Amino acid sequence: MSHPTTLDRTGIAARIPHAGSMCLLDRLLRWDATRIECRASSHRDVANPLRGEDGLPAVCAIEYAAQAMALHGGLVAPPGSAPRPGYIASVRQVKSRIDRLDAIDGELVVVAERLAGDASQVLYAFEVGSQDGGVLVSGRAAVVLDTPLATGSGEPAR
Repeated sequence: MSHPTTLDRTGIAARIPHAGSMCLLDRLLRWDATRIECRASSHRDVANPLRGEDGLPAVCAIEYAAQAMALHGGLVAPPGSAPRPGYIASVRQVKSRIDRLDAIDGELVVVAERLAGDASQVLYAFEVGSQDGGVLVSGRAAVVLDTPLATGSGEPAR
């Protein structure tokens, strides 16, 4: 797959391990070797798979950021290489200025910036904000790459 400058929702879903309504991002606006910026409107969708009876909690912004990180990882990989599975190992310094994402009018702006990393882990700073420029949720996430998840049988997942 070539590395596009921008993508729509279909192009994003083809590059991350989230399908259907679980693909939360609508558009890739821009990216480079260390930073990605996306937009999303799924926070207002009553069928959002992360939404509960009381709406969409602000903590779900971490999943929006994680999808941007996954997309960024795929975009910076060498063309033709297989996607590398990654898992959030920890989130730190998470600050939320809101209680619920579904109360935000307009699109969400999802930004992730790669701060450090090597072949087995990556550290990102992230911000999920409103389209008027206000930061709603921010933090840092450590992503571990190529680590198999344990299965119920005690054997590593393949």
